This record gives sequence, structure tokens and C-alpha cells, in this order.
Amino acid sequence: MKNSADQQHFEKTTRKSAQRRSPRSGKGFAESQERPADWNVLDDALADNQRWSTWPELEKLMRGPSPHPPFVIEDAAAIDTDLGVLKTGKEADVFLVERATDSRSALMAAKRYRSAEQRLFHRSSAYTEGRSVRRSRDARALKNGSSYGREVEAARWANAEWTYLRMAHENGIPVPYPVQICGSEIMMEFIEDPEHPGAAAPRLQSVHPDRQRLESYWEQLVDAMTAFARMGFAHGDLSPYNVLAAGDRLVVIDLPQLVDLAGNLQGAELLARDCRNMCAWFTSRGLEVDDGELLDGLLASAW
Repeated sequence: MKNSADQQHFEKTTRKSAQRRSPRSGKGFAESQERPADWNVLDDALADNQRWSTWPELEKLMRGPSPHPPFVIEDAAAIDTDLGVLKTGKEADVFLVERATDSRSALMAAKRYRSAEQRLFHRSSAYTEGRSVRRSRDARALKNGSSYGREVEAARWANAEWTYLRMAHENGIPVPYPVQICGSEIMMEFIEDPEHPGAAAPRLQSVHPDRQRLESYWEQLVDAMTAFARMGFAHGDLSPYNVLAAGDRLVVIDLPQLVDLAGNLQGAELLARDCRNMCAWFTSRGLEVDDGELLDGLLASAW
């Protein structure tokens, strides 16, 4: 959370979500695995901040890894309701979304990448060095900077984050469970603050844990960075702002720029920056750690 106003907004919207009911027309269809035949007519019953769940329209690779956790609602007649903005960024915004049927609901975070014209920031090519573009038309458009190329670039970042979220989750790295991707929107697990039910977990930057929890956080961070390194990757933009403190556990977020340590000539440099950023925070909280020692251990794991 960037400021207290944001935190208050999150708590307000999440409290309301428990009492909010999605409008329905008719009885019982929301629990069916299929939408009613006349569901297009029922669009008129939806509010401006609502839509039918996009889950049924997605192919297998656009859905999260199996088995799906219990909070994932697969009902075709579920309705998604936007409850407000969780975080605004230079290239994407994250919204709080409730997916609900008549009998159950779940909160998720929807990260929506902005179109090329709306983005305020273009990531450095240092992150994409070593990545390939399959379609020659897309590669030419990216190189020429055409309007189509800018759209390809926006979709490319969303697809990259989706791929890396799936990979990290399947390898046991603490990241939000990736629910689905649809266009330039990624729906993922909403990381709640267990100490303040209904509120989003704070960023590591804003917390001041006691010594025992601080040491536990350090062990978790090293484990996560080591797991990335063993797969040949560095986060590339890791800082206390890209890690959530959900009670006793850390959750790493914002993965679109994940760096291939073997294929990217600047990979080791970006990994070193990740180490400096994180070690500076732990040192500021009273735990003396050495970024050089951390970097050496990660590079040893990678090679």
C-alpha cells in the first residue's frame, strides 16, 4: 500500500464485499456448470462493475495449474464484480474482484496491463535480452515500434508474467496462485493480511517485524531467491515493494521481468541489484546481512 488512504480504501471495499450480492435473474442457475440459454438477455441484470466469469471461455493453458485451490470458482454462471483499485502502477493496475455464485464467493486480484498508449513506463530492454519472439510479424513490429508492435509489447508482458507465475507456483515459490489470463488481464490469488481479515497484506517495506519474524522472513526470502536461481532466473526488480508480508509468510509479486541468468548478459548485474535492495531493507530493520555473500550463494545455485 502506498499510503494510509489506500489502506483505508482496501479495508472498506473488502468489508463491503462480504455483504454485496450480485444481481440474479431467476433461481438456481448460478450453481449450474452451464449458463442458461438466455444468459445474453440477463446481461441487463448486471451492474456496470460486473461481468460474467470469463473462466468457461479459457483454454487449459490460460487457467492456473491443477489441482485448482478451493477458492477458485469454476461455475460458468458465476459473476465477477469489481470492488475497487488495490494498486495503481505505471504499466498496470491491480483491482479487487469478487467472483460469486448464489452460495459462495471468493476475492481475487486482477492485474490489468494498460494499452501501449496508456502506459507511463516502458521496461528496459535489459530485461528482455535473450527472450525470443515466435512470430516473425510480431518481431518486426516490435523492432519497428509500430502501433501493432506496441500492442504486442503490452500483451507480451502480461503473457510473460502469467508464464512465470505458473512456473514459480509449480516449483513451490511463494507467489500468488495464478487463476487465469484473459487478454492483458491476469486474475490471481488475493493475498489477505491474516492479522486484519478482509484487508490486503502489506508490502514488506511498510512492516516492522520483531526479531523472530524478521529472521524467518530472511530465511524465506533466501529460499525463494535460491529457488529462482536454481531454475536459472532472477526476479530482476526485487525490492521490499515487490514482496508482501502476509502474517508469518512472505509472498513475492510482480514477475513480468524475470531475468534469464544464462541468456541475459546483464542477468548477474540485475541479480546483484536484487540482493542489494533486499539486504538494505533487512539491515535497516536490525538484521545484519551481506549482499555479496547472498549473491555468491545464489550464483553458485544457478551454475
